[in-house]
Amino acid sequence: MNHTIILANPEAPSRSAAPARALQAKAGSGIRLGVLDNSKPNADLLLKGLLERISASSRFASVLVVRKPNAALCAPREVLDQLAEGADLVFSAMGD
Repeated sequence: MNHTIILANPEAPSRSAAPARALQAKAGSGIRLGVLDNSKPNADLLLKGLLERISASSRFASVLVVRKPNAALCAPREVLDQLAEGADLVFSAMGD
């Protein structure tokens, strides 16, 4: 199964507004939010705080939280597949 993964670097200018337009179109029916915890110390606390803040002002059709089994390794294919199938937008964070 092929998946398109779009990474957004907050320091770099956006190359295309297409992903943002796609999310705006989906917003009417509810965006499915994915959260990837990289399993570093305190990443779960950072993500929990983020979810509390955005949930207060945004409504999501669903929220899927997935934790990587090992902070030192890339997320396994199963984790990426789960996020690709269950989320329209994914947040991830690093702790320590």
